[in-house]
Amino acid sequence: MGRTVAIITARGGSKRIPRKNIKDFLGKPIIAYSITAALEAGCFDEVMVSTDDQEIAEVALSYGAKIPFYRSSETSNDFATTPDVLSEVLLEYKQRGEEFTYACCIYPTAPFVTAENLKRGYGLLREKDGDSAFPVACFGFPILRSLKIEDGFLRMIWPENLNTRSQDLPPAYHDSGQFYWLNVERFLKTKRIYSDRSVPIEIPESEVQDIDNEEDWKIAEIKYQMIMTK
Repeated sequence: MGRTVAIITARGGSKRIPRKNIKDFLGKPIIAYSITAALEAGCFDEVMVSTDDQEIAEVALSYGAKIPFYRSSETSNDFATTPDVLSEVLLEYKQRGEEFTYACCIYPTAPFVTAENLKRGYGLLREKDGDSAFPVACFGFPILRSLKIEDGFLRMIWPENLNTRSQDLPPAYHDSGQFYWLNVERFLKTKRIYSDRSVPIEIPESEVQDIDNEEDWKIAEIKYQMIMTK
């Protein structure tokens, strides 16, 4: 089956929410939720945190993750992409004589990630022989009936759907922004997370929440208490 690694990407320089990756979320640092889910999933040979920050590293170690090396300055700035970070980690492991067949990028501010969904994603990636697999949620309303504002008035983006019933339109999905399973060999060739062979892991919209500002943070805490602590 090959070896697997969880890569939790947590740089220190978050701007909109200072120290976001280790900020308290209902009693513990938010990154702890990602680390705990990865460890409980039981499908990783290694659970590591890629960071440039000593305080984040100390928190990660205290919750059971590994910090085999620190992130470079090139992948710690505001312009580095997730594929940049993942490539650096995987190639550094390779230089050290450690190779992985599958990797899973897990975001550090994703408290709705569960061990069950991580395991489900791993199974689907292998079953479908996908390039990647990641959780998606269905939009609550058909986006093909969506509107835009133009010159102060409402306009349909796709006016041809004006008289089409909502139930007759295909559902549309969005990336939940939680984690991404990858076939390492294919990823290192393309440096792409999404491809024509990306496998969906369907999850309910109630378990999805972007956390980009303080209001998002409060909403995430409320949703977590309502949904995840039952």
